[in-house]
Amino acid sequence: MNVVGSSSDPVIEHEKTRAALRAIVPRLARLLRDAPDLGAPSGVPVWTVGDVGAHVAAVYLAYCSAFTHEFQDWESVLPSGDRSFVERITAVNAKAIGLFGTEERRHLGDFVAERGEAFLRATEGLAPHTPVVTPWYGEQVTPTLATATGMVLSESLLHGLDIARGARLPWTIGPEEARLVIGQSMPTMMPLSLDAAKARGVDIAFDLAIRGGPRLAVVVRDETATVTRDAPPRAYDCRISATPTAFLLVAFRRTPLWKVIARGGIRAGGRKPWLAPRLSDLIASP
Repeated sequence: MNVVGSSSDPVIEHEKTRAALRAIVPRLARLLRDAPDLGAPSGVPVWTVGDVGAHVAAVYLAYCSAFTHEFQDWESVLPSGDRSFVERITAVNAKAIGLFGTEERRHLGDFVAERGEAFLRATEGLAPHTPVVTPWYGEQVTPTLATATGMVLSESLLHGLDIARGARLPWTIGPEEARLVIGQSMPTMMPLSLDAAKARGVDIAFDLAIRGGPRLAVVVRDETATVTRDAPPRAYDCRISATPTAFLLVAFRRTPLWKVIARGGIRAGGRKPWLAPRLSDLIASP
């Protein structure tokens, strides 16, 4: 994995991400309180609305505990054995929803509101590059606070959509919110989520231009990926232009690629535009 910095102001962007998270927490809490049936199917095929809510609550608990140390029983959720990053996260997700039983799930909205505020309070004034201890990602992965905040925002937005689809309630993901997720979390998480088997022998350079920013150079070369923000000029095989929300939903398999293309949300160009679908095929989504 190799993540290269960008020319954007990390402090300003981090504060914007914190502000977006501060705004999304009460929305998500209200959505969880308003969901009429926690047993209903959600936007995640294998999970109910309550399962998705429990997963989001576990995410808030984990990231909050990185600073408050509230949760210590990592052995109960961490998988054993040598696994790929995606396999590890999938296993953790499956176990973590069990931290919230029937009674706890009735109060998920309150839990998310309290832990969201605790996370923002505990991280107030810390530098964006502050390292965050994340045992669920593995010993070799220590994201920055900027990445962690972007991940909490990402989980809130996408799983809010999953809950809303199951509960038949309104939910929106705005372009600025999506833009912050892409810029803050994806430069770190995309290389980690690379499917090494599919990337074996691959040599492709993607110019990912999110309309209105950010711009990412995604280079996949024989089982490794490098993501660079605002990279200097270079030759690319494929250029992908996308609106921020459209790319976020396609990247996390919430909307089919063909539907977004039909609506003009994503366009491919460059020397080999037909390679565009390979990006979502190479980068897995736990």
